[in-house]
Amino acid sequence: MEITQPLPLLGGLSAAQFMRRYWQKKPLLVRQAIPDMVPPIERSELFALAEREDVESRLIRHGKSGWSLRHGPLVRRALPSLKQPAWTLLVQGVDLHHEGVHELMRQFRFLPDARLDDLMISYASDTGGVGAHFDSYDVFLLQAHGRRRWSIGKQSDLRLQPGVPLKILENFEPEQTFVLEPGDMLYLPPRYAHDGVAVGDDCMTYSIGLRSSALGELGADLLARMAQAYSEDLEDAGPAELARYRDPTQPAVDAPARMPDALQGFARKAIEAALRDADAVDRALGESLTEPKANVWFGEGGEMPGTAQHVALDRRTRMLYDARHIFINGESFRAGGADATLMRKLADRRALGARELARASEGALALLAEWCEAGWLHAR
Repeated sequence: MEITQPLPLLGGLSAAQFMRRYWQKKPLLVRQAIPDMVPPIERSELFALAEREDVESRLIRHGKSGWSLRHGPLVRRALPSLKQPAWTLLVQGVDLHHEGVHELMRQFRFLPDARLDDLMISYASDTGGVGAHFDSYDVFLLQAHGRRRWSIGKQSDLRLQPGVPLKILENFEPEQTFVLEPGDMLYLPPRYAHDGVAVGDDCMTYSIGLRSSALGELGADLLARMAQAYSEDLEDAGPAELARYRDPTQPAVDAPARMPDALQGFARKAIEAALRDADAVDRALGESLTEPKANVWFGEGGEMPGTAQHVALDRRTRMLYDARHIFINGESFRAGGADATLMRKLADRRALGARELARASEGALALLAEWCEAGWLHAR
């Protein structure tokens, strides 16, 4: 993607300008970010997705008795009448299940793939919404159909209403209000409070959300992955890794339940040695960031024809790379030279043409064939 070219999506700013001036700093309202927008997915298709087991969906209603929340799958008869006010259907990860929505999501690849999460669609009847709240991540709110009024504010009081099934702010203090028409978009940095309410029926808003891992959560996941890899590597370990604890100077004790200081030091040394391996940390991070979500699975793959002229990643496939590795769907591969260049091109472009395939080594082609059989890649 050309990051210095002005983009209608960003109100005439280039991606580089947007990142410098607005990213995680302040909101940006863009009128006609997508001019003459036509939603890539019909309402009926969205409702059909909400019925599926492998799609996360929620129904939110607000009335005299307060807020209610119901998790999917949601068959059509479980949804209120289209003319009934104050209800919202949220369907998560629509970009994984619809090619048109996936293509729209690709317009945001001026951001690292490691940070892009998914595209959620909010369908609301008149006055429908989910209450005033804040997100811990950046979000782009794109109006696809109908109209929505957004009230936003740099909230300092983040206390939540008690006894409510949603995380709704107790004392929301809006500072600005905008009504978004189809094609308009609002960018909000993390923890910027917002309340969106449908103005009229048939309101569809696309939320392009970003990944923002909590420090402790990410650390726990990486440590678990590193521990698993470390235990597997022990099969080929050398003398240093297989060295056992010894204590020739251990005296007799009169408090047998007390742990020896030397044993604790030995344990700390073992952990420190594992954490000094920067390569292991990088591998664990790449595997974590490309791990498909629990409700994502791939369809039946097929053989890669020997005469394949084009390969493309499945829209559910997550693929990243660093200076030494290729990561795909929770797996990592050491890569260097021409093969690494080829795989990085596949990750960035999400496709390879006949010219690139003609230059691929036997090893690279074998790997592509494996991914094709797994349904991670499609060839023609």
